Amino acid sequence: MPLFGKRKAVAGRTTSLERPEYGWIWKPLVVVLVLYLLVTLAIGIWWSREPAPFEVEQATANARVRVAAEHPEAATSPASRGAVTTAALIGVAEVLVQKPGGYLRNDIFPPGLWLDNMPNWEYGVLRQSRELAQWLPSLEQEDAAALEEALEQLMGESRDWLFPSTETRLEAAAEALGGHLLALGRGEAGFADDGDGLALWLERVAVRLDDLSQRLSASVGEREALRDLAIDPDELPDPTPWYRLDDDFFEARGQAWALLHFLRAVERDYADVLAAAEAQGLLTRLIGELEMTQRRLWSPLVLNGSGFGIFANHSLVMANYTVRARDMATRLADRLEGVSVPAWDAGEAAVEAPEAPAEEALEEAPQEETVREEGATQEEEAAPQEEMPLPEEAPAEPAPEDSGEPEAEEAAEA
Repeated sequence: MPLFGKRKAVAGRTTSLERPEYGWIWKPLVVVLVLYLLVTLAIGIWWSREPAPFEVEQATANARVRVAAEHPEAATSPASRGAVTTAALIGVAEVLVQKPGGYLRNDIFPPGLWLDNMPNWEYGVLRQSRELAQWLPSLEQEDAAALEEALEQLMGESRDWLFPSTETRLEAAAEALGGHLLALGRGEAGFADDGDGLALWLERVAVRLDDLSQRLSASVGEREALRDLAIDPDELPDPTPWYRLDDDFFEARGQAWALLHFLRAVERDYADVLAAAEAQGLLTRLIGELEMTQRRLWSPLVLNGSGFGIFANHSLVMANYTVRARDMATRLADRLEGVSVPAWDAGEAAVEAPEAPAEEALEEAPQEETVREEGATQEEEAAPQEEMPLPEEAPAEPAPEDSGEPEAEEAAEA
């Protein structure tokens, strides 16, 4: 074999290198990708479900018990005016954080990043929460430092995801409102006994609803359909792009959802003011219009049809409800302006229990019957004796009337 030179090839032997086969790798990757998309799609559908409304009275009771851990007496004693409204705002802020998926508007990773409807719904709820928090200090008679702190937290950027994130701000706002709710339970704070501050907030609500109506109406293709809404087509903003129809629609649903809870809370806190202004029926109709905006959307997409065509026009239907709600809010604000009632004392409500009159009536009725029987006996002794004796059952005739009075009072109390 030569030391220098080329080696001769051996007959029948190949020199090609073996190459590994990598064609099998893409198959598990595709499977993992498909599973990931299916899981995120299912989670996105679950997270996009709007929360159900909650009972403001039950939320008030739960919030008072939670914030009064160190002061149990503040959770059971009658609270001052404004406790239900404050607790409703706490409940709305907690729903934004504790609902499935949490607060999604500031998400930077899927599936929250891909969602569109729920972030706009959250923004509508947040806008109405800011409006109420902005006017709460004007309703408060005492120190409103806690309300000012809650407003500062709620006015943060809605898309913040770095510290402090929007979730952190919402939790801080709920904590500040909890401190004010504790003060209301201990009688150290209370809302004003007139409707002026409430009228100012309702006027702002009407302005916000008018803005929603304008944006929803701008997406309607047929301008003639707006005549029934008393909207001038020339004053509308630029037409809404097709890819933003659902943004305005779900923001309107979010604002109406939050307003429902706030108005129900106001209905309880200001029941006497509403009665003095004869505005209870008007507030009930306003709540009814907002409830119509929360009906289930059966279509998977927000449609922008026309007339009696195949497709509906969801924006136009929503605009009908917001326009009527706007007009009722304006009328309600005019009705409440300048109305005042006597100061409400929580201590008196604690003394006058609602069941006390019925118990007193049941206890006093036998005493009155005994006194009347004794009086009847004395009259019989003093009366002259006649030949014809009086009937033995005559003195007992008033008894059925006396025995019926406690039953009537008990039925009335029931």
